[in-house]
Amino acid sequence: RCVEVFYIYFHAGRVEEPYVSITKKRQMPKDGYSEEIEKEVGQAEGKLCTHRSAFSRASVIQAFLGSAPQLTLQLYICVLQQEITAARSIFMVLSLLSIVYGALRCNILAIKIKYDDYDVSVKPAAYLCIFMWRSFEIATRVTVLVLFSSVLQIWTLPVVLVNFFGFFFYPWILFWQSKSPFPENIEKALSRVGTTIVLCLLTFLYAGINMFCWSAVQVKLNDPDLINKSQNWYRLTVYYMLRFIENAFLLLMWYVYKTDIYLYVCAPLLVLQLLIGYCMAVLFMLVFYQFCHPCKKLFSSSISEGLLSCFKFLCFICEPPKSTVLMDKAEMKSENTDEAWSSSKTIDSQKGNAHQSVSSNA
Repeated sequence: RCVEVFYIYFHAGRVEEPYVSITKKRQMPKDGYSEEIEKEVGQAEGKLCTHRSAFSRASVIQAFLGSAPQLTLQLYICVLQQEITAARSIFMVLSLLSIVYGALRCNILAIKIKYDDYDVSVKPAAYLCIFMWRSFEIATRVTVLVLFSSVLQIWTLPVVLVNFFGFFFYPWILFWQSKSPFPENIEKALSRVGTTIVLCLLTFLYAGINMFCWSAVQVKLNDPDLINKSQNWYRLTVYYMLRFIENAFLLLMWYVYKTDIYLYVCAPLLVLQLLIGYCMAVLFMLVFYQFCHPCKKLFSSSISEGLLSCFKFLCFICEPPKSTVLMDKAEMKSENTDEAWSSSKTIDSQKGNAHQSVSSNA
């Protein structure tokens, strides 16, 4: 691909192309109106766009199936050996930047796939917010996994497998619940077995991404594009709440069972820093979706409104049912009436006794 890209790039414009294709894109709406723009795309430019898209997907695969496990392993070795060499630190920094770049490309791909009909331009502020968001999220997640695995090695594999297979089977469970027919339009040359293998590889990558950070692209197997193009704030909120709880629990286990290799480490301060780092990632994510998203004008509801409705829903779940409240009130009322009746009865009896004593005296 690299050789073909350089060949096309340096030979573009020398020979007149026999035909061009016309693409139509809509601009972002301004004052409620959106204009449609036509653009001529030659064969060379079309091939370069195809290769660029392939490179973006390859960077995502390389980041989460290559750099992420490598960074986790290198940091684990450094913790056990209690030293960080210059070469290993350089490789860890490069691995972290590779993962962050892959996550950034995943966000951009999600935006371009969901809003394919629009001419999307991402501003530098959006890139900066995504970079900070993914840096804090991935760095804290890898550190939490390494700390936990350094003290409870026997429980590391179950934690990893539960996370991985949970995200791996989640799109399949939604597909089976929808009772949709098996997707046959992925590639005409593929058989049913080949299509199944491709879908399994896709969900494998989806699980690998969600192991370390939120995947901006949501897999939907019953959709022709295999991508869920709707903006679901509820799923985003549930993911980050559960991930925060999981990170806090893993850090608590590390704090309880930490060994002598952490003798000179201020454990409470480290736990607080990691939790604050994850909260910083959530903060930059909120800033991106609220202010810097290139297609925020197309949202049916903002992320602040979505989070507010999520919290209202959670509060509604946590509230006791009305029937219970009414029963409690009825019981309290009956108890009050019983107490009033017994007190009035006592007063009457006291009055009767007083009358009897007066008559006897008379």
